[in-house]
Amino acid sequence: MENNNFIRPVSLLRRITIMFYDSILLVALLFFASLPVAVPLEMTMEHPYYPLYILYIHLVAFLFFSWCWTRGGQTLGSKTWKIKVVTDSGNNVTWKHAFLRYIGSLLCWLSLGIGFLWCYTNKERRAWNDIISKTRLSMVSE
Repeated sequence: MENNNFIRPVSLLRRITIMFYDSILLVALLFFASLPVAVPLEMTMEHPYYPLYILYIHLVAFLFFSWCWTRGGQTLGSKTWKIKVVTDSGNNVTWKHAFLRYIGSLLCWLSLGIGFLWCYTNKERRAWNDIISKTRLSMVSE
């Protein structure tokens, strides 16, 4: 367990950079995950199964991020920038934390980024997804 006094907060600029890195990988993953579903069904917004398709896409994204967060706390983007997701107590993230973090991230995006800008309102630089899931991003010691 890591002591909270040694958890170094992460700037919003680093968060955005990590999101950019991870979005490239996520788009590729979602492209390949969509091929066996969207192409044969000729999926459009008018298709009766479109809502299920959206749920499927979110499930794939959730599994991608949660697997990374629960298996070492790092996505490819956060590994590159030496950042790790940990619980408030400094422990590894559980699937419950990961689920709440994913939902919190959706809320951050649905608020047009206000949830991420929230980093500027507190000294620990925590966004809504951090607060909701009781997790935080921390610089990895070298």
